[in-house]
This record gives sequence, C-alpha cells and structure tokens, in this order.
Amino acid sequence: MPKDTKNSHRFPYFNRELSWLAFNRRVLEQAESDNYPLLERMKYLAFVSSNLDEFFEIRVSGLMQQVKSGLIERGPDGLGPKEQLRRIQSIAKRLVSDQNDCWKTQILPGLEGANILFRQYDQLTRNEKAWVRRYFEEQVYPVLTPLAIDPAHPFPQLVNKALYILASIDDPKTRMIERMMAIIPVPRILPRIVKIDVPRRGHPEVYIFLSDVVQQFVKQLFPGLRVRSAEPFRITRNSDLYFDEEEVENLLRQIEEELMKREKGAAVRLEIGKNADPILLQEFLEKIDLSPEQVFSTDGPINPLRLMGVYDLIDRPDLKFKPYVPHVEAELEVPDRLFENIAAKDYLLHQPYDSFQPFIDFIKQAAHDPDVFAIKQTLYRTSGDSPIVEALIDASRNGKQVTVLVEIKARFDEANNIQWARQLEDVGVHVVYGLVGLKTHCKTCMIVRREGDRLRRYVHLGTGNYNQKTAKLYTDLSFFTSRDDITEDVANLFNTLTGFAHSPSFSKLLVAPFNLHSTLQQYIRTETRNAKAGRPARIIAQTNSLVDQQTIDNLYLASQAGVKVDLIVRGICNLVPGIKGVSENIRVRSILGRYLEHSRIFYFENAKGPQAHILAGSADWMPRNFFRRIECVYPVEDPEIRKRVYQILETYLQDTKNARILRANGAYQGIRAKEAVASQEIFAQQAGERRRKRPDHENVEAVAQSAIPIIPLLGPTSNS
Repeated sequence: MPKDTKNSHRFPYFNRELSWLAFNRRVLEQAESDNYPLLERMKYLAFVSSNLDEFFEIRVSGLMQQVKSGLIERGPDGLGPKEQLRRIQSIAKRLVSDQNDCWKTQILPGLEGANILFRQYDQLTRNEKAWVRRYFEEQVYPVLTPLAIDPAHPFPQLVNKALYILASIDDPKTRMIERMMAIIPVPRILPRIVKIDVPRRGHPEVYIFLSDVVQQFVKQLFPGLRVRSAEPFRITRNSDLYFDEEEVENLLRQIEEELMKREKGAAVRLEIGKNADPILLQEFLEKIDLSPEQVFSTDGPINPLRLMGVYDLIDRPDLKFKPYVPHVEAELEVPDRLFENIAAKDYLLHQPYDSFQPFIDFIKQAAHDPDVFAIKQTLYRTSGDSPIVEALIDASRNGKQVTVLVEIKARFDEANNIQWARQLEDVGVHVVYGLVGLKTHCKTCMIVRREGDRLRRYVHLGTGNYNQKTAKLYTDLSFFTSRDDITEDVANLFNTLTGFAHSPSFSKLLVAPFNLHSTLQQYIRTETRNAKAGRPARIIAQTNSLVDQQTIDNLYLASQAGVKVDLIVRGICNLVPGIKGVSENIRVRSILGRYLEHSRIFYFENAKGPQAHILAGSADWMPRNFFRRIECVYPVEDPEIRKRVYQILETYLQDTKNARILRANGAYQGIRAKEAVASQEIFAQQAGERRRKRPDHENVEAVAQSAIPIIPLLGPTSNS
C-alpha cells in the first residue's frame, strides 16, 4: 500500500466511524419523513437497527480491541480509539433515542390511524388478554427455560443478538430483598411480534411484541417467588472472524468453526428495557464485562429490526411503495437470441429500472446451449433461492465445464456461501475460494461458446451482486459484451483467480489490487495538470464510500488546481469539502431514495486525450477495495452507452429531492430549489419511455400498466 502523500499532514479528514453514523442518521430521517408511505417508514426504522448491529459487531468491537490491547492507532483524522468510542457512544445513543421517539410519536400514531394497532398487554381488551394468555400457555411457556444465576448455576453463554429477559427475583417469605438474578432465553423459533387473532370493532389488526407477552407472564416461571422486575435485553458481540489463511489447511472448515465462535465473541453492547433493576444491572454488567457507557436503555422495541417481519405480514398496498415493473430491451427478451445480439453490440442495463432477468436468461441459456463449452463466474452474495446457482448446477450436469469462485469470506454471508459451495461441488462444479489474503468482490461472468471454427467469449460485468432479489432494490449497472479486448482481460482475471499470477497484465480492465489504485491516481493527476494548463478538467465519481487517504489527498490537490470535482458518496466520506484553499472546488452529495444507490461510476474529463475516461465496476474508494480485494472496473467505450452513463451521472447531480449536500462541518443539508427533482423518479420515467418505444410497446405497456403506474420513488435501504 502506498504511503501517505507528503501533503497529508495539512489536510483535514472526517472520522470514518462518525461519518458512518451520519449516514445512519440520514436513514433515520427517511423514517421521520411523512412524505413516504407509512409502512416503508417503519421499514427504514428497522434498517437503522440493522445498520447499528453490524456497526457495533465489526467497527466498535475493533476499536474496543485496540483499547484493550493498548494500541493507539490514529486515523488521518487524528482521533484515537478511546476518543472515537466516547463520541460513538454519545452519537449512537442519541440516534437510538430519536429512533424510539420516531416510533412512538410518528409511526405508532400513523399506524393506528390506518387501523393497525401495536398494543402493550394492559392496553388490550378483555378478550384479547384472554387470547394472549392462551397463546403464552400453549405456544410460549412450553419452550421457555428460566436460568437461575447463583453459585449452583453458572452464568450462561448468551448468544449474539438473541432475545432474553433479565428478571430480578426475591422470596416474599423473607424480610430482606435478595435480588436473585434469573435469565430467560426466548427461543428464536418464536415470532417476535404476534398478531392477536380476536375480532375488534372496526376490524383493526392488533399486534403485540413477544417480549411484552413474556414480561407479563414471567411470574409463572417462578412459582412461590416474587418477580420485582423483568426487562428484555439483547447483547451484541464481536462478530469479526479471525483466521490466518496462510496457516489454514481447510478454509471451509475453519470458517465454519469461526462462525460458531461468532455467537460467543466479546460483548460490545447491551440493549435493555429502561426499567431494569439498577443494582441487578450492575451485577449483570460485571458478568458480561461491559461498562455502563455501553448500555443502551430503551422504552421502545428492544430490536426494531423485527418490524421488518411485520411489513410482510400486513397486506396494505396503500401503505407501501407501489410495485415497479422494470424495462426489458426487446433484443434481450428472447433467450435463444441473446448470444447473437450480444455478439452484434454491447448492452448496458441500469437496474432496477432495467430488469435483471436478461442476466438470469444469459446463464440459463448457457446451461442448455450445446455450443457452450465453459462458464466461469464469481459469487459474492446471492439469494437463498438463486436461479443463477440452479443454472450453474444444470450446466455442470449438462457436461459444461463450470468454474465458480465463491467468496466464502463475504461478511455475514459466510454460512450461505459455504452451502452454495458444497451444492456446486456435489454436481462437479470446480469451486474456487479465491486468492489467499484477498476477498473476491468483483462481479464477473464469462461464457465460452463455439461458433463455427472459433471460440467466442461472452462477458457480463456488473457493479452489484448476482442476486435477483437485491437487483430489484439496488441501483447498479450491468454490462454485456463480446469484444475481444474486454473478454481477453476477463479470461486473464479468471486465470489469476484460479491459478497463480503475481503480476497479471490487463489492457482494458482496472483490477485491484494490481492496477486499479495506481491508474485512478494517474487519472486524478491528469485532471490536475490539465487544470493548471488552463484546459477543461472535471471529475465525477459515484461510490458507496470514500475513505482512501491518498485518493482524498489527490482530490484535494486537484481542487487546489481548479478541477471541478463532484462526488456522489452514499455512505462514509472522509473527505472534507468546501474548505477555502483546500477543497473549495469539491462538492459531495449523498442520495438516499427508494432504491439503494449502489453503482460505482467514475468520469474523468481527460482534456486533450482521445476521449474522457468513463468507468464502472465493483470497487468503492476504500483501502480494502484497492488493496485487499479483487475488484474489477471496466471502461465504457461504446458511444451510445457512454452518453447514457454520463447522463446518469448528470441526473444524479441535478437531484434536489433526495440528495443531501455534505458541509465542511460534517452536517448534511437538503437542497433548496424551486422545483424538486428526484433522480430515481427520472430514471423510472425514462425506462417507461424506452418501453413505449419498443415495436411491441402496446402489449408491453398494457402488462406494465396493469401492474403499476410510474410514481415518485422515495426512501432508502441502508446496507450494501
């Protein structure tokens, strides 16, 4: 990894962790906005919790380990781990407090107005209370196991993010308050939110949290004793996996062992009901080795992520985003002609406005085409019922040579990917786990087909995962080509992944960790030189995160030279824009909408060059993507596709509705404009126009309009 530039000591940087918390604040703002459908707002509230879970499991746990080990590792912002932890706890607690306030003062009343009621036990009718009692006795009580904590009963191993009840018990026959501790695990098999099946006037849907049910009847678990308090809690643990790939003989088995350890990692956070017995709580904290600063007391749901399940339970289309039917190019709609059409021209899909189905057809067609000899593909994250994996299995059974690189180190997808790897191996697929010390994050697929007396390669390159479910939720670019220069590079990339190559050569692709970082720095420096020479100079980059210090420093130098820099950074951004003499020519915006902005697109003006550099691919601008992952970025060279990709970037820069501008003080502000412009809405309208231009547009449009009208697309998802 290159050293910091000599100017880095005088440049400002935002802290990575605090920048991430600012991103999650923007997710919460979507839940707080009454412009969005009510159940979608509830969903975003759940995303805030999901994001925080992963943040504490990985990032906060890492800082805590630094403190315990005595390491004082400061980032470019100058903050040490202790100060970062102090600020994180303060900001995160305020975020959770506001999240609970949003639930109680906005979402709950809104749901009640829509005849959807969330109730505590004492708010139920007599018949509903009777129903809940029966439910507890028949469905819950039989699977509960109270665990006493005393010298005869050792403290139990509490599982990561599982639901428990902490009870303070004493004996009413004695005068002294003993405060005996008991823990009640609530099995994960039980639904966390229960729909009460009792008719009510007006026919509302009535729900209750399972934790409230157990709290109400917990005394039945301790006959003859008094329950002084019973509060739900969950512990978040360090969930990073630790293993030395150089020393591991069987990577699959080692990761499986580490996954079991993940449930027992060091505690990093306690979430607990606000009425917990304070004396008992202190004793409990000593047992799990946490300080009071790491306690998040709440009077709201102990885990708002569980609201995600209610979203699927409630059949109220009027409270959700209207479904969107993606566009399909007529030339890509007939699987039998896919190879013929891709041989004739390149294709670019902009998902989810364009359908992901052509790629699924691409793999399925290859699996059954007698002229296809080989299929090579990377899998980083895929869905549980993946038609892509099924097609790869079919291809192997049909005698094709199938090679799949399954990244079993993809965080929180390790177990799923191990399952896919074994299923593929069982049918003879050659499964590879990548290069030692590197994660394979690139999104690449290559099909080798015999056509006459030659073999032709067909390639798909993407910015997103091969997952048909997230392809409906994430914005990504999807590129098909059979051009020899690109496909030759992709073949070299797969040979690098499956064989040995210290310094592979690529003529068109930018591949991390080989030539991606150095080439991007070269492109930034070229813009800097052009600006100094009085030539046009501009950089536009859309990425999920901007963290790499050398890249930031070179962008600062470009700004000082007069380069106009527009950055569309959804999440973490360590660069500080708008500082006079340093970054006054840099503007940073974050766009959160109905769909997760996931594309990575880069534009460099390249004045006096043959043409501007327009690129897309899998890599964010972070050290891990540049130096610790296999990433693939491809040039966009087809004239029509170049115009389209450039227009996509310009459309994002015109967004005044879902965009927030990053200020030099770290705050994100909305854009005041006479007319609200929503980029995602524009992309949906453009897809509708392309659909209407199809030769068979009347039939296609009738099907689409019977499903949905084109509507404004609002709200975010939060995780990549």
